[in-house]
Amino acid sequence: MLDEVAGLIREVAATIVLPRFRHLSGSEISQKAPGDVVTIADQEAERALTAGLTRLLPGSEVVGEEAVAADPGVLRKMTDPGSVWVVDPVDGTNNFAAGNTPFAVMVALLRDAEPAASWILDVVAGRMAIAEAGGGAYLEGVRVKTRADDPGTAAMVGTLARHYFPAELRRRVNRRVGEFGEVTNGHHCAGYEYPSVATDEQQFAMFWRILPWDHVPGALFLTEAGGVVRHLDGDPYRPADSTGGLLVAPNDDVWHTVRDTLLLRV
Repeated sequence: MLDEVAGLIREVAATIVLPRFRHLSGSEISQKAPGDVVTIADQEAERALTAGLTRLLPGSEVVGEEAVAADPGVLRKMTDPGSVWVVDPVDGTNNFAAGNTPFAVMVALLRDAEPAASWILDVVAGRMAIAEAGGGAYLEGVRVKTRADDPGTAAMVGTLARHYFPAELRRRVNRRVGEFGEVTNGHHCAGYEYPSVATDEQQFAMFWRILPWDHVPGALFLTEAGGVVRHLDGDPYRPADSTGGLLVAPNDDVWHTVRDTLLLRV
């Protein structure tokens, strides 16, 4: 199943998504809401993935980003028993529509509302990240393990997706970001942020908006690599969660150092 889904994702990326990169017409880009862009590639890729995934696993259901945009009631399937696919046909659509990278195609499989497997394809790089619950995390077939130490704030690089932060949270973190080696506003693509924490390209990422198609695939990949994905108050992340923000890190020590520095210190 892991290889079959990976093959489907690569095929959809190669035949639907990549050919439209930097070749979209104005009529092929629209907004679902202010600042929330969708393209014809998102829509066609989700249809192809939905058809392919349900063929691979008859009787399964799909929660896709564009299906939820059309009918928010689809989101209730996140807690259904049985097999449910979570699909982000183009993660980083704003990048994609602007002709920028990174962007990804992401899929996760839930079994009885628990993450069972996930796939993240960095489309332009052609790099596939795959995780299976209890089976580890792999990047292009090579097992990934997160760092086990805490390098200290001055040595850390991190991402704060501050665009969606409430004003008070933004003020609090902005007072402390100077204690870290480097803090950016991120790559606007969760499918890039999670693997980059797992591979130690960066040591943390903080998000406020936590839509399932953005975070379920990466959260399983990072935790299977040894990392930590928790709400800002320390509660564990669940696939159906939609509030409370997320802080992700390679290990428990780094998670606490980042959270304490940004949110607890006066």
